[in-house]
Amino acid sequence: MLPDKRNNAAQSQRWAFSQLFGLARRNPLMISRWVLRWAVVGTICGLFAGLYWNVLELITHQLQRFEGLSLLIVMPLAGLIIGLAIHFLGNPGEIAVIVDNIHFRGGRLDARKNPSMIIASLVSIAAGGSAGPEAPLVQVTGSFGTWVADRLKLQGEDLRSMSIAAMAAGFTALFGAPLGGAMFALEILHHQHIVEYYEALMPAIVASCASYLVFAAITRLGIAPTWHFPQYRLENIDDFALAILFGIVGAIAGWIFIGIFRGCDRFFTRIPGPIYVRTTIAGLGLGSLAALLPLTRYFGHEELESVVTTSFSAVFLLVLALGKMTAISITVTGGWRGGFIIPLFFTGACIGQAIAILIPGLNPALAAICTMAAINAAVTRTPISTTILLSKLTNFSPFTPILFASLIGFFLSPKVPLIASQLKSQPEIQN
Repeated sequence: MLPDKRNNAAQSQRWAFSQLFGLARRNPLMISRWVLRWAVVGTICGLFAGLYWNVLELITHQLQRFEGLSLLIVMPLAGLIIGLAIHFLGNPGEIAVIVDNIHFRGGRLDARKNPSMIIASLVSIAAGGSAGPEAPLVQVTGSFGTWVADRLKLQGEDLRSMSIAAMAAGFTALFGAPLGGAMFALEILHHQHIVEYYEALMPAIVASCASYLVFAAITRLGIAPTWHFPQYRLENIDDFALAILFGIVGAIAGWIFIGIFRGCDRFFTRIPGPIYVRTTIAGLGLGSLAALLPLTRYFGHEELESVVTTSFSAVFLLVLALGKMTAISITVTGGWRGGFIIPLFFTGACIGQAIAILIPGLNPALAAICTMAAINAAVTRTPISTTILLSKLTNFSPFTPILFASLIGFFLSPKVPLIASQLKSQPEIQN
């Protein structure tokens, strides 16, 4: 006689309901200790980001006084200090190393390299390198997430998710966009699969929200829009066609930037000797560029506002964009530390503003923001988070044109990404 499968199924269902009812009776809410852990990690990351930003502002105000030809001395000296810190404290790597660790080391980021990263990045950014604080913040906070995971004895995806959540918290603190920061921490990890580690999405969002509140309370940044573009209202379907065209322009700019970047990389890798030789030469190059084009100095957080509000000529803006691409490339390949997202936004804004000047009748905000989105998506392969971030940073509420431009930049980008570690090999992945 065959067993009665219906009775077995009914018993299993009753057992499942009783178990679920017991759990619900003990905790009827969705909140759990995991949510509290993510929030605590985000809070501590926000505290660190606030401290880092205040120290960075203090050093920057001291070094901003040097201008013109004096930069030919100040910036090589800064490069020497950066190189010596890396030489004696260890090479902290760049975003490519972080991506590698998430893929190939199960999400484990090494905190022993943080002193080198903190010192080198503070000097790099404060002295005027064309790289922002997002990379050091992601490295330091991500390694803190790994440390917390080790204390909690987490393994596998739980450990990776904690590291990614802390990375997102560090990134969000700077940009003031919790959802955009969470998405960026996931998108940057692969050149094609947007949210491969989808288990980390909710931890990243929770940690980002906590970090954002703490950082905003400390610095008063990230509450209002960062850059103030002219008013724009989406009223014409033709604007989507324009967004696509701006996306194509941004993708072309991305190709040009990647070419310059790889050229600089080949140049600096051929320089013999310790790393402080390379960083000092890079400082000389950056000082020379800053003396000729002062707006290429620094990572563009404040300088981009000048591009938006000042009546520059189209030729000057295009020259400035080319100079900025060169400055970013020298900064990163020359051994200085920092990220290139805001510098890429600056480059895109210059190109977009130039197009709006050359073609009367175009909305300068639409041109600039769509080009900013496309060049960043082409280089970093992060179209979704780029759209969210720019919508928040510029208060550009109809973000659909930004999405169109970001996707065009993403799909027209080179098949081999600039961040080579985004091209991971599946057989090598082990938790």
